Amino acid sequence: MSNDTNREEAPEDDPPEPSAPAGTDDGSAEGSDADRERADEESPGPSEDAPEPVDPLTDGPVDERVDPDPSAETTEDGSTDADEADETGETGGFDGAEDVETVEDLGSSVDVDPGVEIDEEEEEGLLGGLKITSTADIEVPDRLVDQVIGQDEARDIIIKAAKQRRHVMMIGSPGTGKSMLAKAMSQLLPQEDLQDVLVYHNPDDGNEPKVRTVPAGKGDQIIDAHKEEARKRNQMRSILMWIIIAIIIGYALIMRNILLGILAAGIIWLIFRYTSRGTDAMVPNMIVDNGDKRQAPFEDATGAHAGALLGDVRHDPFQSGGMETPSHDRVEPGSIHKSNKGVLFVDEINTLDIRTQQKLMTAIQEGEFSITGQSERSSGAMVQTEPVPCDFIMIAAGNLDAMENMHPALRNRIKGYGYEVYMEDTIEDSPEMRRKYARFVAQEVERDGRLPHFTDEAVEELILEAKRRSGRKNHLTLHFRTLGGLVRVAGDIARAEDAELTTREHVLQAKKRSRSIEQQLADDYIERRKDYELQVNEGGVEGRVNGLAVMGEDSGIMLPVMAEIVPAQGQGQVIATGQLKEMAEESVQNVSAIIKKFSDVNLSEKDVHIQFVQAGQQGVDGDSASITVATAVISALEDIPIDQTVAMTGSLSVRGDVLPVGGVTHKIEAAAKAGCKTVIIPAANEQDVMIEDEYEEMIEIVPCSNISEVLEVALMGEPQKDSLVDRLKQITGSALEHQTVGAGGSNPSPQ
Repeated sequence: MSNDTNREEAPEDDPPEPSAPAGTDDGSAEGSDADRERADEESPGPSEDAPEPVDPLTDGPVDERVDPDPSAETTEDGSTDADEADETGETGGFDGAEDVETVEDLGSSVDVDPGVEIDEEEEEGLLGGLKITSTADIEVPDRLVDQVIGQDEARDIIIKAAKQRRHVMMIGSPGTGKSMLAKAMSQLLPQEDLQDVLVYHNPDDGNEPKVRTVPAGKGDQIIDAHKEEARKRNQMRSILMWIIIAIIIGYALIMRNILLGILAAGIIWLIFRYTSRGTDAMVPNMIVDNGDKRQAPFEDATGAHAGALLGDVRHDPFQSGGMETPSHDRVEPGSIHKSNKGVLFVDEINTLDIRTQQKLMTAIQEGEFSITGQSERSSGAMVQTEPVPCDFIMIAAGNLDAMENMHPALRNRIKGYGYEVYMEDTIEDSPEMRRKYARFVAQEVERDGRLPHFTDEAVEELILEAKRRSGRKNHLTLHFRTLGGLVRVAGDIARAEDAELTTREHVLQAKKRSRSIEQQLADDYIERRKDYELQVNEGGVEGRVNGLAVMGEDSGIMLPVMAEIVPAQGQGQVIATGQLKEMAEESVQNVSAIIKKFSDVNLSEKDVHIQFVQAGQQGVDGDSASITVATAVISALEDIPIDQTVAMTGSLSVRGDVLPVGGVTHKIEAAAKAGCKTVIIPAANEQDVMIEDEYEEMIEIVPCSNISEVLEVALMGEPQKDSLVDRLKQITGSALEHQTVGAGGSNPSPQ
C-alpha cells in the first residue's frame, strides 16, 4: 500500500479494460462476461463535460479503480466477491452526465433586486423603493452565498477561496454571518471528488489497520460483498462443524461412551466458534461514507474535544481470549477526516487545546492524519492506522480575542495558504441595502417555516430597528442573529393570534418581549429606585450628578455620581469608590488635572471623595462618566447646585474637551425613563442619536464640546455659575474649535 495515495495499486500486468465504466475494474485476468455486460448496462459512462478528478496529493488523475483487497479470499476463478461487486455495482455517487455548474458560475454576483418591482422615486423610503405588500412577494435565493448580506468583502474571499481551495480565518463579533459563509463555501466546492474511506484488518500487525479510499458510493458495495463472502464461509464452517459433531456423537453411541462423545463435541464447537471470529474480522469498517452526499461535506467542529476532531480508537475491555473486537472495527473518524474534500469550520478557535492545534496544523500541512487513541490509558492508544486522507479547507473563526490564544504557527499556516478577513459590525445605509434587509426578513421566514409573512410596515419597523442597533447615523447593523431573533419573536406573536400576516404591532410587541437580560435588569432597577426614592429628577443638589451608563450592549441605566470635599489630615488625595476598573480610574485622574488647573482651592489640603452610587458588583468600566465626575467635583468645590433634571454622558480630555462615547441612544432612553428633562451628550455623538419616537418629546438633547458648555447647562444659580463658567472658558479654551473632528468615521465602543 502506498502512503502517498492511501490506496492499494492494481498489478501492472492487469490493467482495466479501456471500455470499462469509470470507477470499475476487472478484478482479475479472467472475469465473468455476464458480470461485465451487467456492469456496462448499470454503470453510467464517463461524462465528456465532467472535469477529470485530480488527486490533491499527487497532482495527477485520480485512480478510481477499486482494486482487490489482499485480505479478501479469492473464489475459484481467481477473483474476489468484492471485485464482482465493483464490476456490477453503481458508483452510488454523482452522475457525470448531469449538468454541473462551473466554479466561475457558482461565484456569480448577487442579484440586488429580489424579484419584485422597484419604484425609483421611492428609493429613499425605508424599503428602498420595493413595491410589496408582504415578504411573500420577495424571492429568496437558493444558495447560501447569495443570501449573505453586508459582508461583501468576506463573501468575495469565500468565493475565491472555494475556487482556489484556500483556508480562511474570519474574525468579528458573534452573529455577523461567519458560520453562514462557511456553509456557503461547502456549496461552492465540486462534488465529483468525494470519497469513501475504509479501514481493513492488517494480518501482519493488528495494531496498524490498513486504510483504503474508493469513490463515493463504492464503500457500501465492498462491505456488502465482504459480508456476503463471510456469511458463505461461516455457513460452510457450520455445516462442516455439525457433520463432525454428528460423526463424533455417532461414534460415541457405537462405542457406548456418551459422556466422552458430548465432551468431544463441545470441544469441536468451541474450536469452530473461536476460529469463526477471524472470518468476521475480514469485513472492513467504513469510517467515512459519502455515498448519499450531494455536495461537499461541511463539518462544524466548534468546541470539539481532541477525539472528536482528530479521530479516536474505542477502548476494548476484552483484549484477549478470542472475545476482543478487531482494532480496525474500533477506529472512529474525526471531523478532519469527515470533512475530506469539504469544509472544516472551527469557531472560537482559541478554545482548542494547544496540542490539538498543533496536530490540526499537521493535518492541514500533510493532507492526511493517522487515527490513534487519544486517551493514554485506553487500549486504543496502542492502535495507529495508516494515514487517513483529510484534504479539507479550514475556516477558523472567532472574536478579536481569538487571535491572542491561537497557536501562532497555526495562524501563520492559515495566513500563508489563505486569507484573513474582519467581519464588519455595521454597513452604510443605502436603498440597495434596505432592499437586502427586506429580503433578509423573507429569508428568516422561509428558513423557519412556521412564521407568517411580514407586511411592508412590519419590514419597515425592522429596518428602523436595524438602524438603531447600529449605533451610528446612516448605518445598519450587521448583527443578524439578534435581528433574526426579533423576527422570530414577532412571528411567534402573530402565529399565536392566528394572524395571516405579521404586522408592525406584532414587531413592536416583540421589541418589548425580546429585551435582553441587561435591559430587563435596568428597567427593574429604575423601578426599584423610584419605590425607595433613591432617584432624584427635580430641584438642585450640590455635588450630585445624574450620570448615564450602559449594561450589556443594548440597555441604558442612570448612575448617580456624588462628590464631597473634606479637609485632609495629611497630603490631599482623590478617592473614588464604586468598583472602578482601570480605565475609569484613569478618567478620574484626568478630571483631577482639570480641577487643579482652574480651582482657587488648594487641593493639597483637601481630600476629594467621589462615589459612584449603587454601581453594583459589575463596577464602572470606561471613561464615559468623565464629565459627570468633573461636574460633581466642581459643584462641590464651588458650592453651586446641579440641576437634577439633567443627565449627562461623555468622556473628557485633560484640556476640558468633551470626547465621544458609545451607546448614546440607549443612555438617552434611560434618562427619559428615569424622568429627566435634559440630557447632555458629546457634540461628536449627535449624529448617532436614534431614539424611539416615544422618547423624542420626553427629553431635550443638548450636545456639548467643552466642559464649560456642560457646566453652563447643568449648574444652577446665575451669578455664581456665570462667573465660574467665564473663568473656566478662559483657562481651558476649546480645543475642538481648532480641530476637525471626523464625527462620521468614529464608532466608539459602548462605555
